[in-house]
Amino acid sequence: MEEKDIKSIVREKYGTIAATSGSCCPSSSCCGGPAVIEIGRKIGYADSDLSAVPEGANLGLGCGNPIALASLKEGETVLDLGSGAGFDCFLAAGRVGPAGRVIGIDMTPEMVGRARENARKDGIDNVEFKLGDIEHMPVDDGSVDVIISNCVINLAPDKARVFKEAFRVLKPGGRLMVSDIVLTKPLPDFVKNSVAAYIGCVAGASLKEDYLGAMRQAGFENVTVQSEAAFPVDCLTTDPMLSGLAASLNLSVEELARQATETVVSVRVSGFKKGA
Repeated sequence: MEEKDIKSIVREKYGTIAATSGSCCPSSSCCGGPAVIEIGRKIGYADSDLSAVPEGANLGLGCGNPIALASLKEGETVLDLGSGAGFDCFLAAGRVGPAGRVIGIDMTPEMVGRARENARKDGIDNVEFKLGDIEHMPVDDGSVDVIISNCVINLAPDKARVFKEAFRVLKPGGRLMVSDIVLTKPLPDFVKNSVAAYIGCVAGASLKEDYLGAMRQAGFENVTVQSEAAFPVDCLTTDPMLSGLAASLNLSVEELARQATETVVSVRVSGFKKGA
């Protein structure tokens, strides 16, 4: 898929999710509704986190908990890449306190609108949400202490550019803490070309070493995989492309999805910008 097509598809799908309180998957049969609470628990959020944010902020879109990884401190400025309805931003806002500041960037107008409304209705005033592309962040050089992101960088066509932008906006001594989807070996072409798989955070994923290499090439030091876990295959079983291919190979959709995604893993990764 062309870069402009990818961004258009992702923007349209996540706009629909924002407007309908949808789920992390192309089909609501995969997850959504009450399931987002259980998803949150499975990927590392405490019940206290899940109950601390405005209603409607948690859409079940993540693959880990970058907040726990970030060890946020009072007074820090935090940037969330792909902030969605604001879930991680609101958790970060509580940790940095009134003297701190949280900025959320999302390229989907519906998500930004929903996040701003969530902040307004709960009176959270140390958070702001900006419409923007994480490959071209609307943030000043050297202005943030911590960057977090939850299963979003994998959707960016130019991940190297994202990491260069992240390095630019961090203060000296700043840190990047992300949860994301990576690959241990290349995906088959039929998965890489699947729109459903792309929106489900699989087809756009990079090889793990390429992902970590892009961070290092951007200037980050001490790049470390803090944790790694298998990625569930449930969401891909709703893809009609897989259904047709499975039938031609005399396989069940579930078996084909398992084979296609056995190399997909969820990781939590940290990196640091050298101090002044």
